[in-house]
Amino acid sequence: MDYNEETIAAIATPIGIGGIGIIKISGCNAKNIALKIFRSRQPIKSFDSFRLCLGHIIDPKSNLPLDEVLLSIMHGPFSYTREDVVEINSHSGYTILSRILQIILQAGARLAKPGEFTLRAFLNGRIDLTQAEAIIDLINAKGDMSVRLAADQLAGGLGTRIREIRGAIVEILARIDASIDFPDEESITITRSYTADHIRKKILKPIKEFIAAYTQRKIWHEGLAVVIVGRVNVGKSSILNRLLQQERAIVTAIPGTTRDILECMVNVEGLPLRLIDTAGIRKVKGKVEQKGVDLTRTQLTLADLTLLVIDRSRPLNQHDLDLLKEIDKETTIVVINKIDLPARLSEKKINYTFKHLPRVNVSALTGEEFKELNKAIFTKVMDKKIDISAAPIIPNLRHKMALTKAAESLENASRNLINGFPLETVAADLSWAKDAVDEITGNKTNEDILDNIFSRFCIGK
Repeated sequence: MDYNEETIAAIATPIGIGGIGIIKISGCNAKNIALKIFRSRQPIKSFDSFRLCLGHIIDPKSNLPLDEVLLSIMHGPFSYTREDVVEINSHSGYTILSRILQIILQAGARLAKPGEFTLRAFLNGRIDLTQAEAIIDLINAKGDMSVRLAADQLAGGLGTRIREIRGAIVEILARIDASIDFPDEESITITRSYTADHIRKKILKPIKEFIAAYTQRKIWHEGLAVVIVGRVNVGKSSILNRLLQQERAIVTAIPGTTRDILECMVNVEGLPLRLIDTAGIRKVKGKVEQKGVDLTRTQLTLADLTLLVIDRSRPLNQHDLDLLKEIDKETTIVVINKIDLPARLSEKKINYTFKHLPRVNVSALTGEEFKELNKAIFTKVMDKKIDISAAPIIPNLRHKMALTKAAESLENASRNLINGFPLETVAADLSWAKDAVDEITGNKTNEDILDNIFSRFCIGK
């Protein structure tokens, strides 16, 4: 497809009733389309860039005003796509926005595909692939830290570091190629041990640091999966509601109210958590209840952190003990609930049964000691040595896979230098490492990668 010859348009704001709706047009014909459909309040000979004009969108069927709007044009290359871009700020509402978009399409534009505005920004050299991916991360950010990480990447932080690594690879590759072409020139002859050491310390080390940082991505961008489990009617849903500080889960005195999985996002002490309320473990009476219990056990295997809820107002039973055997004790906090009720579970029994496990006594009904539960969650997560003091540059899975390929090739290059392999072999290793790194920023890519990235965008972005 020749993007230079097609003009695209789309609604850029969520469909719904609101104060403002925005429609974007991008391409070589954007200005001409604007002149066809827009009638300014004040006569204008041409549109000045980055200036709002008040006027009306004209319905071509009746030649009457359809809506009063503010229209602006951003002449390329000083625009989001580096093409001429027109933005129309109209009143919001599905009918009016759809009608204006239809008029624009009839005037010569075509409907944009998901992410096509950002794709054009990439193809026209305004951003690299890491920055394009940062845009979708910023839109989907789950908390303050994920916003900071995405904003740093959008500003070019990751792309800059990757280009530095690429430059270091290219520099060594050039010296090796020169040694191959001019083997008798002492001034350009490489020292194998020195070059191998340089590859390991100056290139491999930062790449491995990036790969190691990937484990933090799930925490900040997706949230830690915190699964709340326990036997029936111990107060799991009440604990979820208390942590959320709102009523999301149905709470009744009837045992087994929760039969499905309920998932909600919340920030606890600055950590983004995906709280997962599960069906209570019990003897099931039908296929629906059995499915709920099966889902609970599946969620247990996927949990980053487990809250095992115990009812202090009832003695322990076999379901409590069975759950204790199933949980990962390294990632579990025992929550002793219903401390507002008379105790039928002794402290001695609690200490013996749950020894070596962190415990917090709470009342989901009154909210008592929930600050302590928040602190316990934070402390348990911090035991994994997660750095929350800064916003490190964190790659996504695509970046990690490319960096892993680059690291393998660089390991081979370093090893082959030390073992006396021909320099042509080392040069091939370095070339493969460079190609892998180029996949990250988009210097070397293919349509499948682009489709995978930009299909995750909404239409209009």
